[in-house]
Amino acid sequence: MTVEIVILAMIAAFLGLRLYSVLGRRAEHEEEPIPGRFDPKPGVPAAAPPTPRLQERTAPALTPRMRELPPVLPAVERGLREIASADRRFDAFAFLNGARNAYRMILEAFWRGDKDELAQLCERDVYEGFAGAIDARAAAGETLENRLVRIEDATIVAASYQAPVARITVRFTADIAAVTRNAEGQMVAGSLDDAIEARDVWTFSRDIASADPDWLLDETDEA
Repeated sequence: MTVEIVILAMIAAFLGLRLYSVLGRRAEHEEEPIPGRFDPKPGVPAAAPPTPRLQERTAPALTPRMRELPPVLPAVERGLREIASADRRFDAFAFLNGARNAYRMILEAFWRGDKDELAQLCERDVYEGFAGAIDARAAAGETLENRLVRIEDATIVAASYQAPVARITVRFTADIAAVTRNAEGQMVAGSLDDAIEARDVWTFSRDIASADPDWLLDETDEA
């Protein structure tokens, strides 16, 4: 009886050791989970999630010249973009700089009575208005000694495109020293010491289908 008990005890001890060794190894493996299909491999950084590309698909690419615009209202911006779509050479900033130069050139040509230059810078109706004022001034024996001191501001306030004509309206704020002299050379109006503020709204137009790149003044008004 005693021998049988000892043999059974030895068998139980042997089975216990086998079971412990198997469970121990399994527990050690469970502490290190097996990487899944979407888990990064050890030592390899996880890939960044894909970046959404909806904006790239829906937002139209802008040409460099139209990425930025002068400060304008939304309706004016739409007009400028329509003009740019019709005329690949159009640049809003270049136009505004050219409008400043044209403002100065037209005023100075009018003050000195230069009809030839005005004819190159203005549409026919506007030219005729300037030419008529020059003739009336000459008939009265008056001359102008005006001077554009500075252009304080030039802002695009309207823009439109009706094929093939593009039209852009600019509001100018400028300081002008103005003097009018009579036939005897006497000052009859104005002062060269005190500049006055002038506010003008001028509209320039261009036939996009034309090979001529110049914009012409086709309407004038006071702000």
